[in-house]
Amino acid sequence: MRMSQLFVRTLRDAPADAEVPSHQLLVRAGYVRRVAPGIYTWLPLGLKVLGKVEAIVREEMAAIGGQELRFPALLPREPYEATNRWTEYGPNLFRLKDRRGTDMLLGPTHEEMFALTVKDLYSSYKDLPVILYQIQTKYRDEARPRAGILRGREFVMKDAYSFDVTDEGLERSYQAHRDAYIRVFDRLGFDYVVVQADSGAMGGSASEEFLVVSPTGEDTFVRSPGGYAANVEAVTTVAPEPVPFDGLPDAHAEQTPDTPTIETLVDHLNEQFPRDDRPWTAADTLKNVLVQLRHPDGSVEPLAIGVPGDREVDTKRLEAQVSPADVEPFDEAAFAKHPGLVKGYIGPEVLGTENATGIRYLTDPRVVNGTRWVTGANVQGRHVIDLVAGRDFTSDGTIEAAEVRAGDPAPDGSGPLELARGMEMGHIFQLGRKYADALDLKVLDENGKLVTVTMGSYGIGVSRAVAAVVEGNYDELGIVWPKELAPFDVHVVVAGKDAALFEGADAIVADLEAAGFDVLHDDRPKMSPGVKFKDAELIGVPTIVVVGRGLVDGVVEVKDRATGEKRDIAVGDLVSELRR
Repeated sequence: MRMSQLFVRTLRDAPADAEVPSHQLLVRAGYVRRVAPGIYTWLPLGLKVLGKVEAIVREEMAAIGGQELRFPALLPREPYEATNRWTEYGPNLFRLKDRRGTDMLLGPTHEEMFALTVKDLYSSYKDLPVILYQIQTKYRDEARPRAGILRGREFVMKDAYSFDVTDEGLERSYQAHRDAYIRVFDRLGFDYVVVQADSGAMGGSASEEFLVVSPTGEDTFVRSPGGYAANVEAVTTVAPEPVPFDGLPDAHAEQTPDTPTIETLVDHLNEQFPRDDRPWTAADTLKNVLVQLRHPDGSVEPLAIGVPGDREVDTKRLEAQVSPADVEPFDEAAFAKHPGLVKGYIGPEVLGTENATGIRYLTDPRVVNGTRWVTGANVQGRHVIDLVAGRDFTSDGTIEAAEVRAGDPAPDGSGPLELARGMEMGHIFQLGRKYADALDLKVLDENGKLVTVTMGSYGIGVSRAVAAVVEGNYDELGIVWPKELAPFDVHVVVAGKDAALFEGADAIVADLEAAGFDVLHDDRPKMSPGVKFKDAELIGVPTIVVVGRGLVDGVVEVKDRATGEKRDIAVGDLVSELRR
C-alpha cells in the first residue's frame, strides 16, 4: 500500500471534542472519522486493526468449539416484548416503524434471537451443548456518548451464547469462555483484571467483567491484597453486628440552628451536646437522600436512601441496584407533591411505606439494629439525637448505594480495598433460564421429559478494544501499535526527492512483500522527510525503515517505534533482520 494512494488524511491537532488519548490519536492518525455524536466511520487503517482484533477473537472462540453466525441488526419487536426488554431498555433502544407501521428495533444485544434460533432447530438433549457467537454491529442510544469509539451509539461487539441442559454444563461452558477471554486479552496485550460484577438487567446467577486498567476508564473497581476484585457496583458492605437496645439512651430532639451541612452539624453537636466517650463525627449522622425512579413504563416512584453522613450516595451503585429504572433528582416539583417533608431536616420517622409520606425507605447495610444516629427531626432547625435503628425507626430494606472507599474491608476478609479505574472490555454471565423461560426454549432430556435449557452470555467489545489498545500504547509522538494488531508490519519512508531513492525503496518494498511482510510505503514525492517522519510516528507501525542517503552505500535505517532504537542495516540483510 502506497501512502500516495492510501485513503487517509492525518491531522496535526486533535478534534475539539476529543477527551481521551485514543480518541485524539485515532482521529488524528486517520483510523476513524466522526459522523455524528457516538457514530464513527472506520477508515482503511482502522478497519485493518479492527479486523485483526476480530481474527484473535475468532481463533479463541474456535478453540472452545464456538460456531459463528450473524443475525440482522434490524429486528422485530415481539421477541424483545416476550422478555420485557422492549420496555426495560427504555430510551437506550433505537425504535422505528416500517412502512406497514410494524414496530422494529436496532439490536442492542441478541439473547432473544439466539434462543429462538436454537429453539427452532434443536429439540433434544443430544443436540447440546452448543456455543454460538457473532461479531456484529450493535446499537444503543447512549445518553452521553463520549471518548470516541470507547462509548458510542454504534459499536462492534462479539456476543456468544452457550446452551446446556444442566447447571453443571453451564458452569463448564462459563469456565471455557472465561479461559478463552484470558487468552484473548493476553494476546491483545492488555493490563487487565477480572472482577466480580453486578448482573444488572441481564440477570443470572453470576457474572464477571474483564476491565483494562486505565486512568481514563469509566468504571471504578476495587481489589484487595488477598485477591478479591470487584466492580464497585458489585461490592457488598461488611455490616456490623446488631447492638442490644438495653441501656441505650432515649432519643431526643434538639434545636440545631444554622447547620445546613454535615460538617456544621457535627461542629454544633460537639459544642452543644458533647459525648462522654469521644467526639461526634460525620459517621454518627444519618443522611437521608431523596431521588426519583423513572421506570421503563414511564411511572415515577420516590425513593429515600439512608446512608451514614460521612458517605455520599454513589450514583452508579444506586443505578445498578434499581435497574432498569433511571435515577432522577428529587426536584422542587417532587417536594411540592410531598408537603410532609421538611427539606434539609428529613428524618426516618416520616419515611417508609408504612409512614405518612408512603415513600419507600432503604438504608445502608451499616444501619443495623441498635446503632445510634443523629438525623433530621423533620422540623425546621431541629435534629434527633440517639435515634436507634430497630427501636425508634425501621426501613423497608437495605440497599448498596453508598460510596466505596479505599481502606474499606473486603467482603471476603482478604484485607483493605484499594480503588482503581478501568475500561470494560468483556462481560460474561451465567444467565440461567431467564430468557429460555420467557421464550419457552425446551428440549427433551434423556428420559423423554421436556426441560428448560440453561444459557450463558459472553460479550467482548471488539471496536472498543481498538481504542483500549491505543490507551495503553502511545507516546508524545503518536500511537505505538503492538505487532499483532498493527495495520502494517513495516512502514517504509523515502527520506529525499532523488529518483534513485524511490527506485531503491520500490525494490525494498517488493522484497519485503515477497517475504510475507505487509508494508506501508510512503512514496509521496513532494512531501518533506519531516512530514513523513511525523506521519509514520503518528500512525504507529512497529517498524519504520528509512530509505535515505545511506542507500548509496547499500544501507537503510531501521527504527523500532516502541523503543525509539535506530540502527543501520544492509539492504541485503533487511529481510532476515526483520524476521529475526
